[in-house]
Amino acid sequence: MLDPHELYQLTDDLPELGQPVLIQALTGFVDAGSATRLAREHLLATLEGRTIATFDVDQLLDYRSRRPIMTFVEDHWERYDEPRLELHLLHDDAGTPFLLLAGPEPDLQWERFTAALIALVDRLDVRVTAGLNAIPMAVPHTRPTGATAHATRPELITGNEPWLHHVQVPGSAGHLLEYRLGERGHDALGFAVHVPHYVAQSEYPAAAEVLLTSISRSTGLLLPTEELRTSAERVRSDIDRQVAQTDEATALVRALEEQYDAFTRGRGEPNLLAGQTGPLPTADELGAELERFLAEQGRPGEPPIR
Repeated sequence: MLDPHELYQLTDDLPELGQPVLIQALTGFVDAGSATRLAREHLLATLEGRTIATFDVDQLLDYRSRRPIMTFVEDHWERYDEPRLELHLLHDDAGTPFLLLAGPEPDLQWERFTAALIALVDRLDVRVTAGLNAIPMAVPHTRPTGATAHATRPELITGNEPWLHHVQVPGSAGHLLEYRLGERGHDALGFAVHVPHYVAQSEYPAAAEVLLTSISRSTGLLLPTEELRTSAERVRSDIDRQVAQTDEATALVRALEEQYDAFTRGRGEPNLLAGQTGPLPTADELGAELERFLAEQGRPGEPPIR
């Protein structure tokens, strides 16, 4: 394997970080409701920080698969939205430093990219790595937004009940990173927030809020969520208004509510699915749904995933 250290450049003037948390918020995999993007952009916009490492995207991205946007004005090319994959040093609301990996998921060299990140984890003495994802689910927007938690050690996600026991889904660079970190004895965890499937193609800030709240609860970071909460309330009102306009949409949401409530009651029974009035998605159905969602994100002619 080529030297993974050649994939990135790390700044020379690093301050004392202690044992920071690393949040990886790569986009390009499943990001229902744009939750990962919203969470990432919210952290970068609201917290003090700077870039401490940049990755060589020319070695990692397939430009023909995800073509960057260029802006043409009258008779010349005026702008090129250069894809960037960077490691940011931020400080939470208590002033605690943490790291944020932001940018497009690599198309190429996953193992080399993962090795490069593990080298950074070792060099920067990262305490725990936390990943963000958002998946479309058959859940109503009128109920609390849930999330599936996973980790290299069960102690890292104590209090989070499992949703599925076995499922095969398309892989991602972020999930491979968690897996490889676990093989090497590093702590890593992640959250996949559940976004109502009927709003999966729209921005859903409630899901971004849940992601950041989950990270705060599991790592001790004090991450800001107030603006996301305000946006979530506004979006909730918009969805309520649109649903009320058609009987079909109203009936769909009501059926999902009944299914959700039955599933929630069943969590207290030996069989998690006991007592439900309607079938939740099977593992195969979930895998097929994720594959469909990925295919829709990558259709030719559509804007690239950022």
